[in-house]
Amino acid sequence: MKTDVLVVGSGIAGCAAALAAAREGARVTLATKATEPEHASSWWAQGGIAVTRDDPDSFKQDILSASDDTADPDAVDVLVENARTAVESVLFETLDVSFDADDAGYDYGREAAHSTRRILHVDASTGRHILGPFLSHLAELPSVEIRQDTAALELITHEGRVHGAYLESDGEIEPTFAGSTVLATGGVGALYPQSTNPDGSTGDGIAMAALAGAELQDMEYVQFHPTVCVGEDPFLVSEAVRGDGAVLRNNDGERFMPDCHPDAELAPRDVVARAVARERDRTGKVTLDVSPFDFATVFPDLAQMCESRGVDWDAGIPVAPAEHFLCGGIAVDSEGRASLDRLFAVGECSHTGVHGANRLASTSLLEGLVWGLRAGGAAAGFDPQPIEAPELLDRDPALPARFAEEKSVRLRRVMDEHVGLERTPEELKRATGVLRRLKGEVDAYIRTRTSRELYELRGQSVTALLIARAAAENPTSSGCHYLSEEQTPHAD
Repeated sequence: MKTDVLVVGSGIAGCAAALAAAREGARVTLATKATEPEHASSWWAQGGIAVTRDDPDSFKQDILSASDDTADPDAVDVLVENARTAVESVLFETLDVSFDADDAGYDYGREAAHSTRRILHVDASTGRHILGPFLSHLAELPSVEIRQDTAALELITHEGRVHGAYLESDGEIEPTFAGSTVLATGGVGALYPQSTNPDGSTGDGIAMAALAGAELQDMEYVQFHPTVCVGEDPFLVSEAVRGDGAVLRNNDGERFMPDCHPDAELAPRDVVARAVARERDRTGKVTLDVSPFDFATVFPDLAQMCESRGVDWDAGIPVAPAEHFLCGGIAVDSEGRASLDRLFAVGECSHTGVHGANRLASTSLLEGLVWGLRAGGAAAGFDPQPIEAPELLDRDPALPARFAEEKSVRLRRVMDEHVGLERTPEELKRATGVLRRLKGEVDAYIRTRTSRELYELRGQSVTALLIARAAAENPTSSGCHYLSEEQTPHAD
């Protein structure tokens, strides 16, 4: 199979890349593991999408401050300077997203580490109101083919150039040759036992790019969201709830964030997440007190989630941190180009430099949109060049029952205990050794077997090892990478 542009992933970044490439006259194949829009991380975005309004300088400063002053100022300039055009041309004019409004205009929200209200939103379920219309629009374009339930297993490369990828669908595997390839595979939530990501977030794109020789950067910066409602069916409680006045209390009823940071509940995510974890350890429980406002009226979607799970928000919503976003990834330039020729990366699997050590709330959808459009435009104009691609072998018996599941559980336990919210050099060294051995076990099987679950497990093992190694090599605490003096139990 041949296509001008192969986009792997169907979140907002992948959709934006496909749209921009199609607008440049390219034939686009969008391959996604998802069978429903909600299987993409963008669907789960609650808070909204930050925009510049009339304050580009303060928006830039908020991004830099939230990153612990580690974000790339030039990359932040690209985001801020292109935000208005991207939002207006795609979300307003093309998709006609109905963002919440009041008599005075759009009802801009505020979230942690933002100095002002600048977040467009649709209740607390913004992602689904963007992604659904986006996929529907792409499906109507004659030059775009959307292939659902289709996984990319491995990039096809030759002498530093990417020529496409092997795609698997319904057990059938075929090479797809592309003039250029755009990875938009999302995050790494499946590397941790508790995450706000969908189950398919196994780090596939990062692993494929790394194995092909692409440069990666800042892999140690894994962001944890501080307020995930705990229970049998956990769910994210948007930062916008704290932006509207909700406060965090420990099991003694004490509000603790004012003692942790001048901005209290609106401190950067890494600060709030660590504070919540410590108060849970110290007192046994942390709740989000939503009594300062009419929760059910302001956030009806979240109220419904609470009701369906038997959570009494009047008594406070029980919360804990959970893995949320990878700030690092495949190193790219201002147009999404990776270090390998004809390879692009956008969205959470990429590293643009915008987030540094900690991402500012509600910038992920914006980054995906801005870089998706830029990468899609830059990726168009190349003809596919089929090459003699090596065959993926599948000659040995099928994997033992539950092999992938059991290895994945082991991996998540190691990441949770040793490469989580707080880390120590000793534990990172131990995790690296365990993950290296686990990757070796997976490699031994993958040489002669080919299946989606095995390649997803490879994605997990490669990406987990990259995160642990990067963390072990960075002796300085910053943002999401926090080195603690405390020791944790062994997981191996």
